[in-house]
Amino acid sequence: MRLESTDFYVLGKLFRTAGIKNEWTEDIENPEAIIGELKHRRIRADLFTFWQRYPNSEPRFPYHREWDNWAVLTVTSYEDWFNHQIHRKARTAIRKAAKAGVEVRVVPLDDDYIAGVTRIFNETPIRQGKKCSHYGKSFEQVREELGKDADRTDFIGAYYRGEMIGFTQQIYAGECAHPFGDLTLLAHRDKSPNSALLAKAVEICANKGVKYVVYGFFDYGTGGGGLTEFKVRTGFKQALVPRYFVPLTFRGKLGLALRLHRGVRRLIPRRILKPMVEIRRAWRTKRGRA
Repeated sequence: MRLESTDFYVLGKLFRTAGIKNEWTEDIENPEAIIGELKHRRIRADLFTFWQRYPNSEPRFPYHREWDNWAVLTVTSYEDWFNHQIHRKARTAIRKAAKAGVEVRVVPLDDDYIAGVTRIFNETPIRQGKKCSHYGKSFEQVREELGKDADRTDFIGAYYRGEMIGFTQQIYAGECAHPFGDLTLLAHRDKSPNSALLAKAVEICANKGVKYVVYGFFDYGTGGGGLTEFKVRTGFKQALVPRYFVPLTFRGKLGLALRLHRGVRRLIPRRILKPMVEIRRAWRTKRGRA
């Protein structure tokens, strides 16, 4: 669904929620206009949700508000980050990548880069115990996807003996940089390419004067895990931003009142949810290897 120049998604079955498709990198300054248009077009959605961009986390709008958590790194200089903000294990991993011969650099969005990303996407259907949403994409699909924000993106590649073994697509929005992708070939994970990619992303931000690096959510509601530990070791901290929920229908008002607007999963206690997630991750990983 598209309104003016913004793409929207509609998800859910019992309670259908509309939101900005690229909410990490796009902002809503006039939500009333969007809400009015959604109602006017009679979009099949019961709720509309959006958030504010960090660091402007002081609530600005009068709608129902909850707090989402972002993983945010405050950047002053690369040297300060490397020497004072990260754990010694992270420094060891970055040095390990360099000693192993991993070279990380900013490259143009050309056919070689797109082919490398496509190869990484299609290496395995399971990553970190989850289905890889990019698995099976063609060269042309990857070209279209990477090119959407090319005018405000740095394309970063990690190379080993001339072969791309990892990539990051760093998009800039407001005062923040958002490194997306950060995927590497599993066959080369012993060389710590993910750490090298993040180091280059931080270095670029320091050189450009970008104040904040946002690495998705800090906590995905499952009690941590390997990705959260990686963020902590590399200096990221939890930052809260307001997320708003606006009912568009009576069903939406009911779902909000019953706290069903974020799905049944949010109602499961973390002590129960975490082992359930770990079991599913192990099963998917085993199936993916098979």
